[in-house]
Amino acid sequence: MSEQGKGSASASAAAPAPGSDTYKGWLFKWTNYLKGYQRRWFVLSNGLLSYYRTQAEMAHTCRGTINLATAHIDTEDACNIVLSSGGRTYHLKASTEVERQRWVTALELAKAKAIRMMNDQSDDSGDEEPTSQSDRSEIQGTLKILVSKLDDLSTCNDLIAKHGAALQRSLSELEGLKVPVEGGEKIKAVNERATLFRITSNAMINACRDFLDLAETHSRRWQRALQYEREQRTHLEETIEQLAKQHNSLERAWRQAPTLVSTTPSAPTTNKEGSERLHKEEASDEDEDTEYFDAMEDSPAFITVTATDNTQHRRSQSNLSGASGGQPSDWNQDDHMSPGCNDVSGKELQPRRQRRTRVPDKPNYSLNLWSIMKNCIGKELSKIPMPVNFNEPLSMLQRLTEDLEYHELLDKAARCDSSLEQMCLVAAFSVSSYSTTVHRTAKPFNPLLGETYELDRLEDLGYRSLCEQVSHHPPAAAHHVFSQRGWTLWQEITIASKFRGKYLSIMPLGAIHLQFHSSGNHYVWRKVTSTVHNIIVGKLWIDQSGDIEIVNHRTKETCQLKFSPYSYFSRDVPRKVTGVVADSGGQAHYILSGTWDDKIESAKIIQSSRGGSGSEGKQKTVYQTLSPKLLWKKYPLPENAENMYYFSALALTLNEQEEGVGLTDSRLRPDQRLMEDGRWDEANSEKQRLEEKQRAVRRRREAEATDALDDGREYEGYQPLWFHQRRDSITGETNFVYKGGYWEAKDRQDWSMCPDIF
Repeated sequence: MSEQGKGSASASAAAPAPGSDTYKGWLFKWTNYLKGYQRRWFVLSNGLLSYYRTQAEMAHTCRGTINLATAHIDTEDACNIVLSSGGRTYHLKASTEVERQRWVTALELAKAKAIRMMNDQSDDSGDEEPTSQSDRSEIQGTLKILVSKLDDLSTCNDLIAKHGAALQRSLSELEGLKVPVEGGEKIKAVNERATLFRITSNAMINACRDFLDLAETHSRRWQRALQYEREQRTHLEETIEQLAKQHNSLERAWRQAPTLVSTTPSAPTTNKEGSERLHKEEASDEDEDTEYFDAMEDSPAFITVTATDNTQHRRSQSNLSGASGGQPSDWNQDDHMSPGCNDVSGKELQPRRQRRTRVPDKPNYSLNLWSIMKNCIGKELSKIPMPVNFNEPLSMLQRLTEDLEYHELLDKAARCDSSLEQMCLVAAFSVSSYSTTVHRTAKPFNPLLGETYELDRLEDLGYRSLCEQVSHHPPAAAHHVFSQRGWTLWQEITIASKFRGKYLSIMPLGAIHLQFHSSGNHYVWRKVTSTVHNIIVGKLWIDQSGDIEIVNHRTKETCQLKFSPYSYFSRDVPRKVTGVVADSGGQAHYILSGTWDDKIESAKIIQSSRGGSGSEGKQKTVYQTLSPKLLWKKYPLPENAENMYYFSALALTLNEQEEGVGLTDSRLRPDQRLMEDGRWDEANSEKQRLEEKQRAVRRRREAEATDALDDGREYEGYQPLWFHQRRDSITGETNFVYKGGYWEAKDRQDWSMCPDIF
């Protein structure tokens, strides 16, 4: 059998039906004019088409991946497939026309599914119901007709499959008869055409099903867009009305000012009259002091009104969140928090070790693209090293650890008796991790495979943190934190990025888990998308946008947070964050508001009601709340931060030398240390050496895997040292979790198991 025949047979044996989630097989890929088409193992899964030189490489090395959601699929002739996405193009060839058609069908279905998943993720409104009964019935009727037509198509498809199978059996019987050679070739050709017809009919019914799903999704999207415009108009009208009320209030206050000033003790009647008038005016102003929050697209539109009744907590100088200044002591003034949240249990912080408060100033090196490229002439594009000029002297593992800057929010949450109040603090913690990014436009160092980073602050801050780079393609890091103050946090983060011309979107993939020891409350959430703007021209700046849903899986309570993207035309404050904390039944209890680069406040809801109809007839939920209380406020940056990469106080200490750390710790990485010391030329040379060393290790693993495959042996591939893969019972995902042993090895100072990566 020829090599092409083998490829076809392997693909047919290994690949399931094209409609399934995963499709695998051999294809021939165009490499260059010297080598032409080379046989490669392709895997289609989750909207991504990846390829490997051999099946054994699937355990450790991916040669390339293309995202079908943005790809164009074309067929040149009977056996060729062309995939293009952005600047990347794959020229592929199948061994037969039938095999080509199977792959094209699988690719088209995977592309439709990937686009649908991407649209679902980008939808801010979830499954919001249409506003009017007529709209809802019209959409339901249309969908019912589409479903009926789809059933008819399914029936036709079954008949086609039945008759097609009968036709193929008849043709197979004809092939067994003694017929001339020319007739046998004709029968074989007809048989292949019948197979193609059957595959095409299956593709047609799947395409119809996808069309129904897309029709349903887009109908909801257009309905939401219309509803959003209606709400914007209503919001504008309400804002104008508020401005008119405030204007009238100011006019009345100005007219009465002379009367109040001229009042003297000799005229007690006038004084009493004036004070009564002043008191009434104050009450009137308080009644009109209404705060409006933008309606979150994932929840009903709402308005919050601060309570002013004497029986409620009245807004005053002592409890105004704006007067707090963001000191930790102010967090104990939250008079609508339960006493347990503010109880420090008599534990005083132990004296802290003196840690560094500065790093060497960043050198003023101008970044010239030609100075980078001229040293790369004659090298492969994949071998061109990115200079440290684009970096900051921290690794991605250290940036991940930097999320713990405001760990005291979790310490306080662990002492809360109320799970809803605990949820507010967890939400504030999830927002606080973005506060360090506002000025940090430089990229961290990509960790080497097996690189680790520990932060042992058990004595002064009560927690221990460990990160490890568990995968290189795709890059993934696992993180585990244990705190003596009642909580454990773990996560596995994979960074996906998309360059979109003027900006770069960075999408952290993976769930963050937080569990409190005493209550067993288990919170899960995911990060939002970070966008770096002005990649080509202009000053770089960073924005955060998207939604975070925090779920307490023990009580089923939720918090919906919305990070509003920056817009030149928006009247909202930049970097705005709003949120609603609700119980398991969906009833809202707290409103959260603030910005991700400054502070987050919470306001307890004491009453909710349906407000009056707006101009479009849509009612808004009105939440009456207590005065907002400060949950979190960003610490000011250290002095001279603009010359120290805009590092926070914690970031300045992350790369400080520590005794007794593991041999793979980021602090021991030589190129990063040289960059911090300002020796950038040496750092670039060292960075190139480390990357070439890592590539050599990868080639050795590939050779070992190939040898094992040839010998019929199992090859395990690379395994992380301190984390292992386990299936999460809550999310259903398989991710890396801490398996133990690191801190025990540190106590023994036994690092013999650590690989030599530096």
